[in-house]
Amino acid sequence: MAGEKILIVDDNPTNLKLVAYLMTANGYQVTTALDAEAALAAIRREAPRLILMDVQLPGMDGLELTRRLKADPATHDIIVVAVTAYAMKGDQDRALAAGCDDYVAKPIDTRTLPDAIARHLRRALVTS
Repeated sequence: MAGEKILIVDDNPTNLKLVAYLMTANGYQVTTALDAEAALAAIRREAPRLILMDVQLPGMDGLELTRRLKADPATHDIIVVAVTAYAMKGDQDRALAAGCDDYVAKPIDTRTLPDAIARHLRRALVTS
């Protein structure tokens, strides 16, 4: 769904740059944030359709931010995909329990991530 707004939240500048480049190359409008506070400010300025949310963030972590977004009627429809280097047993369950719509382990597969994002956005259009 080229043209859709995506927010990428990751405290690692290298990861942020890579994913932003990948999403931009696939036609998405990309905004980035290095932490939860910057993410909240970006969401207030212009709500994205989808957030790629790093779980491990300084201060408020990505799962807590997701819980807050999903509890707020103004933001609960934003698709949140957890992106994390934590791929231990139970981590996916914790992300989904926090309200994430999907879970992607790092390192990110640059060939499959754009397809997964497009699939979520198509599904959201059908259900809205």
